[in-house]
Amino acid sequence: MKIWEKHLTSKKDCLALEIVSRRGGISLMLAKEYEMNLVCSDLSSPKETAKILHEEHQIKHKIEYRGIDCTEISYPDNNFDVVVFKSVLGALGSLEKQQLAFNEMLRVLKPGGVLLFAENLEASMLHMYLRKKFNKWSTYWRYLNLDEMPTLLNKFSHSELNTTGFFATFFRSSLLRVFFSNLDLTFEKLLPKKSRYIVFGAAIK
Repeated sequence: MKIWEKHLTSKKDCLALEIVSRRGGISLMLAKEYEMNLVCSDLSSPKETAKILHEEHQIKHKIEYRGIDCTEISYPDNNFDVVVFKSVLGALGSLEKQQLAFNEMLRVLKPGGVLLFAENLEASMLHMYLRKKFNKWSTYWRYLNLDEMPTLLNKFSHSELNTTGFFATFFRSSLLRVFFSNLDLTFEKLLPKKSRYIVFGAAIK
């Protein structure tokens, strides 16, 4: 969150787009903590799954729900101050569609607007083997390669990337994931960046 927070503090009371929001957690954070107005989106409108959370925290009046394809965003150029997504691009299935999604998110950002993201990486051979063995979506999910990120983001004026995570993803129990995520923070600096399974950061238009 340190990278995201650095860019969000200057974007209070603006307009943001969350791509593939599912239950609307990021929209909640941006509306409640940063006083933003949000378009909370998924391939079909996430209103039924996200509005309960937003009503509970009394920020539903700041949220608009829309069905949006991130490779063809139905908004004009230079429309949003912030675009944000988490674990979305793998489902697109090809590098070409992933590049198109980045291009579309760039297009709808205002000049000086920021794209905030966290996405899954190929990571180590061990990660790739276990995903193929145990994840039913591994047949269509295309994990990003860290070396691809500079090309995917090359039309932005500036980008900042970091990677994290190695052990925590191997565990289903939330308690074990918390324990091993803390272990990751302690030991991940000893591991090559390409062996970590999450890339996160910010890119400025």
